[in-house]
Amino acid sequence: MKKKAPCVVLFSGGIDSTTALYWALARYDQVLPLTFDYGQRHRVEVRLAARLLRRLGLAGTVIRLDLGQVGGSALTDRSFLLPRVRKRAEIPAGPPATYVPFRNGIFLAVAAAWAEARGARDLVCGFHVLDSPDYPDTRREFVRAMERAVNLGTTAAFGGPKMRILAPFVGLKKSGIIRRGLALGADYSDSVSCYAGREAPCGTCSSCLLRREAWREVGREDPLLARLRKEGQR
Repeated sequence: MKKKAPCVVLFSGGIDSTTALYWALARYDQVLPLTFDYGQRHRVEVRLAARLLRRLGLAGTVIRLDLGQVGGSALTDRSFLLPRVRKRAEIPAGPPATYVPFRNGIFLAVAAAWAEARGARDLVCGFHVLDSPDYPDTRREFVRAMERAVNLGTTAAFGGPKMRILAPFVGLKKSGIIRRGLALGADYSDSVSCYAGREAPCGTCSSCLLRREAWREVGREDPLLARLRKEGQR
């Protein structure tokens, strides 16, 4: 039976958050997708995320934050070179140049405030760590710590309903996340992962590499590539 209380899904439009959206739709009567336009160089994902929501008949909300003012990331500061890799072994250890300082913490804090104002107590996100272990704000420990902080800083601290941060795929590889999504009927044809800021994958950023590997492991053609080819964009 689906839960009647609404949930908020952090929905960027990428593979992980698209799967999280379908996961939530299977479990909740009311799903509130929340997208962040934070000045990312690949904000094409915001437009395509809205296109999927229209197909699903969902009303999404876009919150604009300028994390370019924070700096420190190749995703928000174009003076940083976007790292290019051809194979996984070329991805250096440690937080990558595409790590946006505390991005997911900022997103969860804003999402918690937005959810509380609408009576939603569950925040659903597509965080996972196995394929990208050097992003500090995708780990299970981080999710648990943020949940504690949210419940200390909202009306839950005075006896109100507790808020939950649900990251159902945190222990899965991207290929496992895709398999979950396919079983739920997820449409990945508009899910963009490329950091370069185009609909058609550049093929040389780490996100493109991990996405390509994941679809190869699943044994299916990437629906985004199939759509682009059909439209004559590849």
